Amino acid sequence: MLKLLRGFTLSLTLVGGQPAIATDGDIEAGRTKSATCSACHGADGNSVNAEWPKLAGQNAKYVARQLANFKEGHRKNALMSPMATALTEQDMADLGAYYANQTPTIGQADPALAELGERIYRGGNADSGVPACMACHAPDGVGNPGAGYPALRGQHATYTAKQLNDYREEARLGPGSELMKTISLRLTPREIEAVSNYIQGLH
Repeated sequence: MLKLLRGFTLSLTLVGGQPAIATDGDIEAGRTKSATCSACHGADGNSVNAEWPKLAGQNAKYVARQLANFKEGHRKNALMSPMATALTEQDMADLGAYYANQTPTIGQADPALAELGERIYRGGNADSGVPACMACHAPDGVGNPGAGYPALRGQHATYTAKQLNDYREEARLGPGSELMKTISLRLTPREIEAVSNYIQGLH
């Protein structure tokens, strides 16, 4: 297992370089700019629709980078792509700063899936070569702001599962996506469902 984690740590180092984005976001400017986003993501970044991600508490660097990915066409979504087109790097940084300073609401994990989900999140699956999710996303799901790895705690299970499947099917691209594609391909559908549910209740 240690060898497996070392291999993925090396992979993370190799894909860690990301496009340059503004990092000096202004929280109050982001609050104003988030008005348009609130229709889907909620006024405080806690969306109520399980298909739309919660942004509250998300790492600022990650939010800005994903907006840039939508703008540059690495990620495609009928709603997000046109919204991101007009954003400047500063807009993205401001929005990232605002959402990073909001408090995420935490959902509940399905008890029938929680044990398997926790096992995958905390220990991975050595037999199939899946590393522990917490190696990048932290034991409590707050992610790694410095590296730009996203916070996962409390995220809708429906949304998380879709992202893992999008990585599998190469429907989600962008810097660093190859690593997540490799991991998601090694997860079974049951494991994806379980770990997504566990994350929904993680705090």
